[in-house]
Amino acid sequence: MSFRELGLSEPLLKAIRKKGYETPSPIQAKAIPLVLEGKDVLASAQTGTGKTAGFTLPLLHFLSENPKQKYRPIRALILTPTRELAAQVHTNVKEYSEFLNIRSAVIFGGVNQKPQIATIRKGVDVLIATPGRLIDLHNQGALSLKRIEIFVLDEADRMLDMGFLRDIERVMTLMPDKRQNLLFSATFSKDIKKLAYSILNNPVQVETARQNTAVEVIDQKVYRVAKGKKIGLIIKLISEGNWKQVLVFTRTKHGANKLCKKMISAGITAAAIHGNKSQGARTKALAGFKNGSVRVLVATDIAARGIDIPLLPHVINFELPNVSEDYVHRIGRTGRAGAEGQALSLVSADETSYLKAIEKLIGESIEVEIVEGFEPDPNASTKPIKPGQNRNQNRGRRTNNRNSNNKGSGNNRNSNRNHSRNRNRNKDSKRN
Repeated sequence: MSFRELGLSEPLLKAIRKKGYETPSPIQAKAIPLVLEGKDVLASAQTGTGKTAGFTLPLLHFLSENPKQKYRPIRALILTPTRELAAQVHTNVKEYSEFLNIRSAVIFGGVNQKPQIATIRKGVDVLIATPGRLIDLHNQGALSLKRIEIFVLDEADRMLDMGFLRDIERVMTLMPDKRQNLLFSATFSKDIKKLAYSILNNPVQVETARQNTAVEVIDQKVYRVAKGKKIGLIIKLISEGNWKQVLVFTRTKHGANKLCKKMISAGITAAAIHGNKSQGARTKALAGFKNGSVRVLVATDIAARGIDIPLLPHVINFELPNVSEDYVHRIGRTGRAGAEGQALSLVSADETSYLKAIEKLIGESIEVEIVEGFEPDPNASTKPIKPGQNRNQNRGRRTNNRNSNNKGSGNNRNSNRNHSRNRNRNKDSKRN
């Protein structure tokens, strides 16, 4: 099947050819005709499958074939969870609309809002946004969503993970009831389906592969290692392998910063990207990683959303994610477009249960290797680290234990955990 057979206009076909694409990916072949028919679509597609073009191309086709008022009200809204993903989607929209009379803009937090407002006031057909900045500018009267005809919720699973459900519900109230809705997600969890059926009208479900299937061309390997020797091992692997482009995942922002500093001390150019970094720093780090001036990009899961490197050769899990599906998202950033990729995981004793859950999810055992001098600690506890646990929380728990009796200390710990989760969720929401 060709893109022409999907019914796309000639200007779009010209832009597609310019990007070097000849045939649509499975998700594009399935989703584009349905979107062109005006149907609501619930689509599941893994990272690197071309899903962005799956909604961008038919969206642009519809808008260009049905031009509206000269002052250009916002007619299509694409909502994404992170700044990086918003910027990446906007880049794709601009590339595909090169030969169309379509204007687009992107808005997200962490940068000056004045240029964003100025662009919107000049007239915008397609707006790509993160929830926080979108609602903020709407509350200021800087934009209106009353003329939205197509609404796209991208990376819906990550939206829920980041606690954006209320923001999504708020955005829904700002748009007209009559519109086309498209929801794209890496997984079809119960929560995603619940969200989908509160947004979509008689949706057509599209799924291109078995849920959570790991990319077959990716060479996966586990290095069993003592927790305290992980940094030494990862530096050894990257240095001796002379790897030039490596995406490394950590669980925490603090861990990303620490690892990045160790890399630089070892003579490896590295940069960290996470929610506490300014937008300028994140953009600079990503640009350096893409142009080769930065060999290693150390990222948290949320910050890495939207990173699009066509031929990324190496992904390393410095720490395994405690949510198995995130492993699939991580390693899916290599081995794209049929290219070979390598995904390595450094696994300490306390991550054993995470590894077992991941192997169960992907339906296979991952090859294990032990490097001499970096052997795992046979006496280490296999009890997993609790999500969100860090030094500050541990200090708080010890203080609570000293100041409370045994019966009350458990309640204090639970209270601290809940307070920490809510505080972090609020921070993430404001950031985006």
